Amino acid sequence: MKMHNFNAGPSILPREAIENSAKAILELDGIGLSLLEISHRTKDFEKVNDEANALLRELLGVPDTHKIIFLGGGASTQFYEVPYNFLENKAGYINTGVWAKKAIKEAKIFGQTEVVASSEDKNFNYIPKGYRIPTDLDYLHITTNNTIYGTEYHTDIDSPVMLVADMSSDILSRPVDVSKYGMIYGGAQKNMGPAGVTFVIVREDVLGKVSRPLPSMVDYRNHIANDSMFNTPPVFPIFVLREVLKWVKKEGGVAEMNRRAHERADLLYGEIDRNPLFKGTAEKEDRSLMNICFVMNDGYEELAPEFLEFAKARGMVGIKGHRLVGGFRASCYNALAKESVQALVACMQEFEAANKK
Repeated sequence: MKMHNFNAGPSILPREAIENSAKAILELDGIGLSLLEISHRTKDFEKVNDEANALLRELLGVPDTHKIIFLGGGASTQFYEVPYNFLENKAGYINTGVWAKKAIKEAKIFGQTEVVASSEDKNFNYIPKGYRIPTDLDYLHITTNNTIYGTEYHTDIDSPVMLVADMSSDILSRPVDVSKYGMIYGGAQKNMGPAGVTFVIVREDVLGKVSRPLPSMVDYRNHIANDSMFNTPPVFPIFVLREVLKWVKKEGGVAEMNRRAHERADLLYGEIDRNPLFKGTAEKEDRSLMNICFVMNDGYEELAPEFLEFAKARGMVGIKGHRLVGGFRASCYNALAKESVQALVACMQEFEAANKK
């Protein structure tokens, strides 16, 4: 039976990226050694690292003003590294869910932190709008896609202060004007690679402005100066990341990823809205293209466990919703084929036929 991978992260990867990475574990480029056992200082890995950097710059149109580095620690480590590097007087945050709240908690350790806007009043089912951004902020932080609640920014916002964005779960799924951001960061394990590597895209002229001393590992300038090799980098995840970026380029780049994202989302949201057994949880204008969240409709709530088992039996993997929301979540990242969404839609229709009142 074919398995359809809707896991929220670590998540589906392009098959050819997995196969190429598996070969490199056995032997990298005919050098007689495994990727896992070579030094990161060798020309063989430097080539991998340089290609990954260049591909990401090309695919996102990263301007020369910004540097790209690959780090360990996940996006959660960036929650404190961002204020460590940038919070001098006051930082602003838009609270759109669990990950934004975690970032806010870390920032408060370093200084005054203002929640500029929040969607917590409606359990984070929308993206806040119509708020004023104070001009005395050192930076404004947003989380562009909210994996747990299924909401997403669909355009780059305009900010009078430096904009910082956690793009862990929607990077490479839509065009981004990188010049609008002082920094973009995220864990790779959604659209870019496996768990274990974090990408940071930072405008070089915003660094070194805070008065506090920075530990060496926290100072982005050290990683930039050493081309992501200030310490031993996550070698294998960077290799896989490069393979994923090669696949994205070959398939048509970010524009094509965005087209496919809309195609998948239109299919699944269309079925959610049509099927009387289900309903979406996010406001329609703010629905995520990456993480599609839904629950049983009124009067069918008791069927949730039965549908979950029904779907699992038909090869649907990872569709159980987060415990804070319940219901179901179909994560539709770049490597997910439209056929998997079609299979889930067919599953929902089959369940409807057997259970509609």
